[in-house]
Amino acid sequence: MTGSYIARIRGALPTLHPSERRLADTILSFPGEIASYSATELAQLANVSNATVTRFVRRLGYENFDQARQAARANQQTGAAVFRVSASGQGPDAALMAQITQGRQNVENSFAAISLAEIDDLADAILHADRVWIIGFRTARAFAAYLGAQIGQTIPNVTELPIAGQTLAESLTSIRTGDVVIVFALRRTVRQLPAVCRELRNTSARAALISDVLPQTGRDVPPIETELSPKWRLRVQTAAPGPLFNHAAVLTLCHILATRVLERSGSAGRKRLLAIEALHDSMDEI
Repeated sequence: MTGSYIARIRGALPTLHPSERRLADTILSFPGEIASYSATELAQLANVSNATVTRFVRRLGYENFDQARQAARANQQTGAAVFRVSASGQGPDAALMAQITQGRQNVENSFAAISLAEIDDLADAILHADRVWIIGFRTARAFAAYLGAQIGQTIPNVTELPIAGQTLAESLTSIRTGDVVIVFALRRTVRQLPAVCRELRNTSARAALISDVLPQTGRDVPPIETELSPKWRLRVQTAAPGPLFNHAAVLTLCHILATRVLERSGSAGRKRLLAIEALHDSMDEI
């Protein structure tokens, strides 16, 4: 049997014995829990025997429980939110403080490895680029839109991808050597992102890669740096005590980058801001 361990469980459901089915239902209720439990703890949670757990993981195609737990841990680190849902009885106040603390730690740990010199170098490149392209899929789409809107107050030549109603190919063919491309690669990415990065590398445009890492290993998620060969490599942490990744460091990076673009734009940036405000007044928009 192949596939993720959840897919294996679903595929085996029709053939499971009652005790194994009870174990499967327990795991499917909280798919990520198997990563933190021992075989004995999982057996107690599902009210089955240790022997049932052993038979169950072998029926799924794993040699032993540790192999199944490693597969679950991999899904927990890089998979959907459902793999990170916990049966923890932590109270709401404690849960709130855990989220706030983790967000602060993500920001501090991320910027311990990101220097202002790196950010300023990218900001200067953005100011002198023929066009700035910002690419983000799924959750990263929101950060691409935010960064594009903030930078767009300072410079006029900002395009966010993908564009509604257009294929990626139609947009990628417009990227030139004098452009700057900012790629967000945040968990969980779409399958075509490595292919997009390969095409971006062929354009000779200068690229920045904003990605998160696995806190336990420091490995990139996903490993696309070799596909893109970015000039700027900005890595943020998105660890979270709950099922959803904490993106406080991502938003902070976007804010600082956009701020430095504005601050380093000098009189040209201020002139554009004044022109925007004049139109706001004349059109009574704000």
